[in-house]
Amino acid sequence: MTLEICVDDIAGVDSAVLGGADRLELCSALSLGGLTPAPSLIATARGLPVPIHMLVRPREGGFRYTPPEAAMIAADIAAAAQAGLAGVVIGASAADHTLDAPLLAHLVDHARTCGTARGTPLSLTLHRAFDLCPDLPAALETAIALGFDRILTSGGAIKAIDALPMLATLHRAAAGRIVILPGSGIDAGNATRFLDAGLRELHASCGAALPLAADDALEREFGFAATGRRATDVDRVRDLKLVLDRFARQAA
Repeated sequence: MTLEICVDDIAGVDSAVLGGADRLELCSALSLGGLTPAPSLIATARGLPVPIHMLVRPREGGFRYTPPEAAMIAADIAAAAQAGLAGVVIGASAADHTLDAPLLAHLVDHARTCGTARGTPLSLTLHRAFDLCPDLPAALETAIALGFDRILTSGGAIKAIDALPMLATLHRAAAGRIVILPGSGIDAGNATRFLDAGLRELHASCGAALPLAADDALEREFGFAATGRRATDVDRVRDLKLVLDRFARQAA
C-alpha cells in the first residue's frame, strides 16, 4: 500500500511526511493542477526520508508543448536527476488530446539516460494529460509501450470516485505491466473503495481550506494572495494513511 501526497510548499512537505506519506509528488501551484517546483523547494525536500517525484509542467493550461517548452521539460528532468530525486511526473498531449507519443518517447528516453548517468533510474509517472485522452484503454497501452512505471489518473472524470469502474478496468487491463495511481478527491472517507477494486497506490492532496485572515485583505486586494487557499493537513494525511494500513493488515 503506497500513499502519495502532492505538495506545493515546505509546510505541505512537512505535514505530508509527519502524517505518514510514503511518497511525495513535489510541485508548485496546486490550485492550477500543479506546476514545476522552484529549485529552492527541490533542494529543501531532497534529503527527506521518503521518495520524491517531481512534477514537470512548465506552465498552466493544456499539455500541447512547443519545441522550446519541450526543451524546458527535458532540462527539468535532468535537474531532478541531478538533485537525486526518485522520479519525475510528465505528460504531453497531441492536438486531438491523445498522448503525444513522439515527444513522450523522447522525454522517457532522456529520463532513462539521466538516470543511467547518475547510476539510479528515475521512476516515471504519466500525469493527468492521460485523463484528457478520448480512449483511455488505448492510452494505457501507449503508456505501457512508452515505458512509464505508473499513470496518475482520475479515470477521465473530475473526481476519481466518479470513475471507479473505469479505474478498475484500467487496473485489470494493466495486468501488472504498469501501476494505476488514482488521484483527485481521494480521502479517508472513500479510499477503501479504491482498495477494494484492487488498486494499491493512492494519490491525494489532503488539503484543507485556510481561513481568511483579516490581515490578508491588502494582499488579496493587490492579487498577491488568492481566496480559497488550501494547505496540506497533517491530520487528513494521517487519517488516510491509517485507512491504507488497516486495509493492509486485514488483507495479510
